[in-house]
Amino acid sequence: MRKNLCKLVQHINMLNLHCTDKSPEYIFYDKLLSDEMIELALKLKLRKPTYIADIAKKINKPVSETAKLVDEMAHIGIVEYDCDEKGVDRVKLPIFAPGNMELTAMEVWRMDEHPEIAKAFPEYILGLQQKFAQFFPMGSALMRVIPVEKAIEAESRKVKFEEVSYWVEKCAPSLCVATCECRRIRRMNGEGTNDLEGEWCIGIGSFAENCIRVGKARRITKKEAYEIIERAEEKGYVHQLSNVDGPDESVFICNCNWDTCMGLRTSWYTGTPNMSRSNYVATVNQTNCVACGQCVEICPQNAVKLGQKICQREPVEIKDSITPSDHHWSKKHWRSDLLVNRINVIPETGTSPCKTNCPAHIAVQGYLKLAGQGRYKEALELIKKENPLPAVCGSICPRKCEDVCTRGDIDDPVAIDEVKNFIARKDINEVYRFVPKKIYSHGKKIAVVGSGPAGLSCAYYLAIYGHEVTVFEKEERLGGMLSVGIPSFRLEKDVVDAEIDVLKNLGVTFKTNIEVGKDISISQLREDGYLGFYLAIGAQGKRSLHIPGENHSSVMAGIDFLKSVALKKSEKLKGDVVVIGGGNVAIDVARTAIRNGAESVTLFCVESEKEMPALEEEIREAKEENIVFNPGWGAKEIQIENGNLNSVIFKKCLSVNDKNGRFDPQYDENVMMTAPANYLLTSIGQYIKWNALINDENILLDHNNKPVIDEFTYQTTGPDIFVGGDACTGPKFAIDAIASGKQGAESLHRYVWEGHDLVLGRDRRTYHYIDKENLDISNYDQTPRQRPLHKNAQQLRLEDDRITFTEAQVQDEVKRCLECGAAHVDQNICIGCGVCTTRCKFDAISISKEYDAWGVPYEKLPFAIAKEVVAREVRIIKRKLKGKK
Repeated sequence: MRKNLCKLVQHINMLNLHCTDKSPEYIFYDKLLSDEMIELALKLKLRKPTYIADIAKKINKPVSETAKLVDEMAHIGIVEYDCDEKGVDRVKLPIFAPGNMELTAMEVWRMDEHPEIAKAFPEYILGLQQKFAQFFPMGSALMRVIPVEKAIEAESRKVKFEEVSYWVEKCAPSLCVATCECRRIRRMNGEGTNDLEGEWCIGIGSFAENCIRVGKARRITKKEAYEIIERAEEKGYVHQLSNVDGPDESVFICNCNWDTCMGLRTSWYTGTPNMSRSNYVATVNQTNCVACGQCVEICPQNAVKLGQKICQREPVEIKDSITPSDHHWSKKHWRSDLLVNRINVIPETGTSPCKTNCPAHIAVQGYLKLAGQGRYKEALELIKKENPLPAVCGSICPRKCEDVCTRGDIDDPVAIDEVKNFIARKDINEVYRFVPKKIYSHGKKIAVVGSGPAGLSCAYYLAIYGHEVTVFEKEERLGGMLSVGIPSFRLEKDVVDAEIDVLKNLGVTFKTNIEVGKDISISQLREDGYLGFYLAIGAQGKRSLHIPGENHSSVMAGIDFLKSVALKKSEKLKGDVVVIGGGNVAIDVARTAIRNGAESVTLFCVESEKEMPALEEEIREAKEENIVFNPGWGAKEIQIENGNLNSVIFKKCLSVNDKNGRFDPQYDENVMMTAPANYLLTSIGQYIKWNALINDENILLDHNNKPVIDEFTYQTTGPDIFVGGDACTGPKFAIDAIASGKQGAESLHRYVWEGHDLVLGRDRRTYHYIDKENLDISNYDQTPRQRPLHKNAQQLRLEDDRITFTEAQVQDEVKRCLECGAAHVDQNICIGCGVCTTRCKFDAISISKEYDAWGVPYEKLPFAIAKEVVAREVRIIKRKLKGKK
């Protein structure tokens, strides 16, 4: 152990009185500093500028030799240049952090040469906060949040130190920018999140001049500084200042992401928000709030959560967090799992049922409000944060949001899907479509296999992340089952094409008539530079009836029939058509058959009508088209006469599932029915058919031929291969595939960047909705739901005959929303950064000044901590005397 280095560590960090060779500070500098450098540093007074000539005298060396040694130390970062008013060189010895630790870690090449720095840096910060964070008085942390300036414009009690522009104006032209070392260190330690490295650290004043001089940063103008600050706020980063020189001195402005910043991350880790908080606290205006969740997702402390606005019969108490301000603190109070288990919803209340029940968790309440205000482009933007195919879903969505809509407990659910369809169709008809802004301007090559809803969703969000995305589609037409598996009278193909056009505008490349695994392998794509793969091939295998006669040419799988019609390769049907199946696809097959020449269509399924998985609306529309339903029958035999299909014999189904809920139909073989049939179209389920796609890939499959995956990240046992949509889950709805596509995109974005973890800082998007048994909705009037009109109800049309809502209908319908949810701020842990205000479209969340606490010079910090320890004990006693927990 180098005793001189231990002595230096204790010199630059008064909080480490017992340095050893295991101390992070020791490890940090052991391989960087020579004994000669350490000797020089020990001759310097902490944070006091000293002329080089005076240093030369102290170490008994010539000035020129001393200057050379000092310059070498300044390039390392252990000392810092601080010239006097005449420009004569002086140097000072900063404290360890924030100070020479950051200076040393600023250079990429040095970190690469000395990876021990990347380990020691976070170890030091976390250890410091675990030991001392609970004792820091508010406002005295070594790094402190400074609020978004726009968020405090109307605050009459603000002071200049609380405005980021004050620091830019005060210090210009001494401004510089450097690559964020926190993000780089996290990446080097395999703890990167979905946030990427970049130039985010703005140096100011003499610190900036030093960094520029020794090549650790580049000079920037005021305009560039403001542009960086603006971009940071767009990304939801928190502004922080170094805070060791009192309120009117600082050395840098950090723009920090909550899950990578050393200060922010360890502040919430130890549950000590006073370490970081500004003098401001956020408040929600419940009248304006619509529980869109944008503030919740961006809050660095997880202080904002979605809750309830609609009236409760029995008020429920919301328990805010406790803090070390008036509690004794220990490891049990730490929030060590916040990086993997953020909480979106207030446990005691729940939030909006619509957002909760939507597989993509779209901010339904939010876009309804925006639509009501005529802000349709903003409504579309809000929808597309979760669903890039709103016009598609406006036609075929199962409307799970409407299933649980509280309005439906009064009369009818809000026509959410029709409003969404209006918003999406309005954009399609615009000259300038909404194309989202990219988060990053650079990325990696990623291949998406399949252009159905999961593949399109994944490609969309990967493109927003800035990646070079290519979608491979084996068919001649893009859209997967959206184009060839759903008939045009339910989903017009120009709608699918219009949604895909936005992806093309984002730079996504599409290649049709290429079947990966057959025409080109995944291995070949790797050789072409693709670093990640998303397999979204759907479930296109057709299940068989396993009965005699099934191989006849007039017996066809329903999805093959739909595909042939969509691609205009189908011959016209004639005579009697029998369809077997009880799901939505079977209904589509039956309705397509009646439009494709069939004289009669009869549908059979093993389920009773109540058990049929098809949506009620689908069944109703089919019956209106004179399709005959025979639920509760299973196919027994296909009869062929003179080489032609003649009829199908069915047997009575007594039950569909066994006592464990598994599909196991039981029949009465003595009760039969014969249905005449010239054609038989089967739609009894689909399975995942891989063909040669994953040959030679290390992909484990389960007994259902589904890939074994991580349920959160969708990563397979082949590390660079992710799956989604029906290829992962089996047949489900388009909105489920869309939701999985977005998650797949985030996983791939993280995977292709080395050192980025797939789950750290990632929202698990766990929601639960309000207790409907505890609602007071007795005073609401019944208001009729708006209904879409049809072009000609008497005529079977090949295109969608539903008429999109008029604007007047939209305005009337959105008024029916009860606005069940609203956000809630846990003010005990809010750090007053104001980032939430940058996301709110409804002027529903703001920050106001609640404190007047300020940092103290580093030398006075022990006295401030001692004073706080006493004051804290008094607060704890007072709390206990009041009987509070």
